[in-house]
Amino acid sequence: METGSTNGQSGKGAMWELERNLDQPMDAEAGRLRNMYREKTYPTILLLRLAFQSLGVVFGDLGTSPLYVFCNIFPHNIEDTEQVIGALSLIIYSLTLIPLIKYVFIVLRANDNGQGGTFALYSLLCRHAKINIIPNQHRTDQELTTYSRRIYEEKSLAAKFQMWLEGHQFRKNVILILVLFGTCMAVGDGILTPAISVLSATGGIQVEVPRMGNDVVVIISVVILIGLFSMQHYGTDKVSWLFAPIVFVWFILIGILGAVNICKYDHSVLKAFNPIYVYRYFKRGKNSWASLGGIMLSITGTEALFADLSYFPVQAIQIAFTMVVFPCLLLQYTGQAAFIAANKEEITHAFYSSLPACILWPAFVVATAAAIVASQATISATYSIIKQALALGCFPRVKIIHTSKKYLGQIYSPDINWILMVFCIAVTAGFKKQSQIANAYGTAVIMVMLVTTFLMIPIMLLVWRSHWTLVFVFTVLSLLVEIPYFSAVMRKIDQGGWVPLVFAAAFLLIMYIWHYGTLKRYEFEMHSKVSMAWILGLGPSLGLVRVPGIGLVYTELASGVPHIFSHFITNLPAIHSTLVFVCVKYLPVYTVPLDERFLVKRIGPKNFHMFRCVARYGYKDIHKKDDDFEKMLFDSLLLFIRLESMMEEYSDSDEYSTRELSLANPRISNGVTTTSSNNNNNMELMSYTSSHDSIVPVNSPSNDTSSSQVVPASGQTAFQSVGDEIAFLNACRDAGVVHILGNTVIRARRDSGFIKKMAINYLYAFLRKICRENSAIFNVPHESLLNVGQVFYV
Repeated sequence: METGSTNGQSGKGAMWELERNLDQPMDAEAGRLRNMYREKTYPTILLLRLAFQSLGVVFGDLGTSPLYVFCNIFPHNIEDTEQVIGALSLIIYSLTLIPLIKYVFIVLRANDNGQGGTFALYSLLCRHAKINIIPNQHRTDQELTTYSRRIYEEKSLAAKFQMWLEGHQFRKNVILILVLFGTCMAVGDGILTPAISVLSATGGIQVEVPRMGNDVVVIISVVILIGLFSMQHYGTDKVSWLFAPIVFVWFILIGILGAVNICKYDHSVLKAFNPIYVYRYFKRGKNSWASLGGIMLSITGTEALFADLSYFPVQAIQIAFTMVVFPCLLLQYTGQAAFIAANKEEITHAFYSSLPACILWPAFVVATAAAIVASQATISATYSIIKQALALGCFPRVKIIHTSKKYLGQIYSPDINWILMVFCIAVTAGFKKQSQIANAYGTAVIMVMLVTTFLMIPIMLLVWRSHWTLVFVFTVLSLLVEIPYFSAVMRKIDQGGWVPLVFAAAFLLIMYIWHYGTLKRYEFEMHSKVSMAWILGLGPSLGLVRVPGIGLVYTELASGVPHIFSHFITNLPAIHSTLVFVCVKYLPVYTVPLDERFLVKRIGPKNFHMFRCVARYGYKDIHKKDDDFEKMLFDSLLLFIRLESMMEEYSDSDEYSTRELSLANPRISNGVTTTSSNNNNNMELMSYTSSHDSIVPVNSPSNDTSSSQVVPASGQTAFQSVGDEIAFLNACRDAGVVHILGNTVIRARRDSGFIKKMAINYLYAFLRKICRENSAIFNVPHESLLNVGQVFYV
């Protein structure tokens, strides 16, 4: 006893010394990596270049708004010049308050390590409060370098708000539905932006050819839209270098044209910079309030500032907006107002009518090109939104294709592309008039803005830990501007405003039912996990013949053995000599670095040859077809075995990452002993000697083993050394790898309510039938696939 105690203290002392040497360097490295986005600085020349490039990706939609704003503000007639000045004053201060102050200087700061959009806000909240509906996270996930979060003082406002938010499931569901609703409206924006942008640009033909009917303009627009969506599979990488010059030329054109029109027609419109004209405009009666729907179109595209943030740093977008976009838009709207004040009958195509005849066709070409660029940016953003929703379990599995080897974020979804094209053409050909599409567009945009405002409240309290007065001021000022716009577009529900609401309702139904079905499946599997006592009772052979090879059993559980496994071994006469339970899960972070992607642990005693591998991804990552995936997984097993052997001698070892192991012993890398100082680790491995799975202590192999021969078909092989087990795994791998997928079907119980039966038995079942199979998502070779079917009743 005394000797054992002494050895234990010696092991503990050695372990303590190792931890002391590792902790400080790892903390410094983790802190540096967590702040790598915020600390990253750019040279001035590079920042200006990025600001120039952002024009083509971020500001195309906002820049093409002058094509259709004034004709929607005054759909009938203009009473006098002061009415035009009042509308212009509202445009000026709307552009100042919403895009400039709210988004450029405030909301852009609420990014998730450079990622923007509704799901980026949701991922921030999920890390700072336990509001994630699917509880598949582990404490080790919080140790990721990209998993930045704050800890609050017990009596602080942030801590109280966090407890309130986590206190009831209803509040979590409200947050989720709010996020899904904002996402659905953003998808609706992806349908309406190409329709109104292209239709408004091609409408300029009627200025030069007045006899041309509206039907011809619609046909030309539809042809352009078909061409635009048909080219999506090529990706934007090859033509994106043209986007920035096109939009830059567009902004310079509208800025110069606006300045010329101010001098040429009526410079008295400059009085619009006096906010008193906003008050006078509303005093004119109900028509002024109803025209807010048209005025709000001047700030459409603002949400793209935040949604497309991942492509460029915040500073670049701020420079581009303040130096180019904002002044050019002010000049154009002011110049257009000057032209309208002098030519009140030319309101329908005010932009084209204000052009000199000699530049009409060149301006038409530039406007059409800018409209296509604006549409392309919105379509690409829609792909990204769907990808994020899919990663968080809120959208059916659809095909995602990378269109660029250079930029991981450039993706394409053929299923979503054709759905967008059909809806976009239906809107364009169905309405035919800009005014009705504009009403629909305005409804979608203001809904997204309101969702962003409401989500910013918990962000400011939990993430920024702002004082409640600042949160109150931000919320009140935002709502003072957005609520009037919201009330105005609601008045036009019957004039086209219903379209985005129908789109949103359909997508929201699909997303919520899919998330509900996914949650029920996960809950059932969590509650019906196989008992470790039952597995241990089967013995090392698991009651079957252990045949040579490695079986990769895919499961959604990050801990425990899934119920499908018991179904598998009770229906098949043999099982592979090595089993690895693979869980591919997505976390509320934008990305998981490759060297932290994989976690490995052992299940049961060593002679069971059962492991778990958790592959962690962020919502921007894609589990793509990768020849290295199996190799990375296999290398993770080898490295885990070496790490486990190294840690077994310490009595207090709990879990260590590959980085810590590399610092302690630089010769160990990727499961192979080497003398190189370069660590080429591609995954993080965690050794769990005390866990829920390994309820039986992992003992060292017996020293009296007389043979070290590798027999892959045996489930009871004992090893004299780590090299023997590694040789055993290599032999198993050479024998073949089989991917085992659980084809589970969930059904509602007979005593379930009508709504649950409809949601699970029909809607969710239909979505599962038409979406991609797991084997396609995981890119499993068909010849090495084994499906195991089972019906779950929830």
